[in-house]
Amino acid sequence: MKKISILGSTGSIGLQTVEIVREHLDKFKIIGIAAMSNIEKLEEQINEFKPEIVAVFNEEKAKILASKINEKTKIVSGMQGLIEVATHDRVDIVLNSVVGSVGMIPTYHAILSKKNIALANKETLVVAGKIIMQEAIKNNVSIIPVDSEHSAIFQCLQGESVKDIEKIILTASGGPFRKMSKENLKSAKYYDALKHPNWDMGRKISIDSATLMNKGLEVIEAKWLFDISCEDIDVVVHPQSIIHSMVEFSDSSVIAQMGLPSMKLPIQYALTYPTREKSSIPKLKLSEIRTLTFEEPDLDRFPCLQLAYDAIKIGGTMPCVLNGANEVLVSKYLKEEISFYDIPKYVEKAMNKHSSFDYTSLDELLEVDKWVRNWIMNELK
Repeated sequence: MKKISILGSTGSIGLQTVEIVREHLDKFKIIGIAAMSNIEKLEEQINEFKPEIVAVFNEEKAKILASKINEKTKIVSGMQGLIEVATHDRVDIVLNSVVGSVGMIPTYHAILSKKNIALANKETLVVAGKIIMQEAIKNNVSIIPVDSEHSAIFQCLQGESVKDIEKIILTASGGPFRKMSKENLKSAKYYDALKHPNWDMGRKISIDSATLMNKGLEVIEAKWLFDISCEDIDVVVHPQSIIHSMVEFSDSSVIAQMGLPSMKLPIQYALTYPTREKSSIPKLKLSEIRTLTFEEPDLDRFPCLQLAYDAIKIGGTMPCVLNGANEVLVSKYLKEEISFYDIPKYVEKAMNKHSSFDYTSLDELLEVDKWVRNWIMNELK
């Protein structure tokens, strides 16, 4: 039985992870859970799964939760609380689905504690890919991707040699604005951006999908996960979201991983790897799908994707700037304080302002992240 901690247990990925555990109680035991502030949902999960430790990032909410639940469950708070959940002695694998760069630090500490990682937190590798992968190798830790695209690549590479990879092909749905003109995109509203045609995702990731920044972040992730140059990572728009990504090999063979749009499949695979288990996930029936189409991404209408390529080509701390700026700007867009194209506009301005350097510690990255967030806020004033 695998003993797991779930960081972000009340979010979209976390809730689906809980459903998978519920379906396989003979395979998994939840030792720890963590969330930012949703103590109502945490209380439900505590009552059902009886975890040993629970972290609430918001300290006041942690105190409220502690007053409500059985004293056998340890309640912790803040960043130190997330780290405690991620490094608990009894945990075998940590599923990190926290949204944002806040998820980077507990991942790092979990790796130092030799915990395997099921990674759904993009920012961990986008911001600190070099350090994270170095420590994973040093500590003999597996980082198993949970993103549907990276899970697809991971599955395509089973039994294959990384040196035989010619190209990684990430598929993108194109998001809710795939057919919208550039003129109309100028006034596109956040609530329309949240209406993703294929996937049920959190608010921040839904906006990133609409701008194609999500795909740009995935390019950076793929570079670190699979040790491949960004020049060998392509993006293709595939509106049906049936092929989750592909790998082209040196002999011109292309292997794809397919399935209906469901995050449950990559979550379950990450938790059960290297084996597969039965699931309640609906089966793919190609005769009902009938048509699979592909098109080039439009970098003029969706410049965030190119900015991500630029950031990883520059390297060093530039992806950290890209990510930090984007997080602030998405938050502002969700509050209707900026427009759709203000996101790439100010991300690019921040990148132009920053002089990238080769980082050697998380502290350096945290300082850069703090700088870019403050810089964006001042620019918006």
